Amino acid sequence: MSMKKEGREDRILLIVEDDECLRGRLSRALARRGYVPVETGSVREALASAEKYRPGYVLLDLNLAGESGLALIEPLLAISPLARIVVLTGFACIPTAVRAIKLGASQYLAKPANADEISRALSDDTLKLPEQPSSELLTVRGLEWEYIQRALAEHGGNVTATAEALKMHRRSLQRKLARRRPYD
Repeated sequence: MSMKKEGREDRILLIVEDDECLRGRLSRALARRGYVPVETGSVREALASAEKYRPGYVLLDLNLAGESGLALIEPLLAISPLARIVVLTGFACIPTAVRAIKLGASQYLAKPANADEISRALSDDTLKLPEQPSSELLTVRGLEWEYIQRALAEHGGNVTATAEALKMHRRSLQRKLARRRPYD
């Protein structure tokens, strides 16, 4: 199969995930479902691979080692306008989902998502936003996580600018971003 074929009909799937183990598992599972995976682990690699392969599909992690995957949506669509982009996140929240969709993502999925759910999201035109959170109060760690995610989105994924706006050290923010979503 030619890797340079353009348009949504091709099955080239760009997987942008900084967790190498997860990226490999997703790649193998989605290859069994007929996709031709191209694995990348960073913003720079993702843009280079998109230029080279012109993917019809993109599976994009929201948090790429402290950088926001949201900042990649528009450049990826500029390179491959027909690509269906599914944003995959460890922390699903309505404002971030809405922002991803407004930027051009096709779907928004919360981790853990299995290969069948991802495959459906890649091909399904029915938009599914994360469910509304329960009316229970969030934990302090959960509130902090939401606040940081909102600030990161407001600063276009720029960790340095976000750290300055939150009046915290950049490394402290990076450590907080590297942690998994706090379970409420």
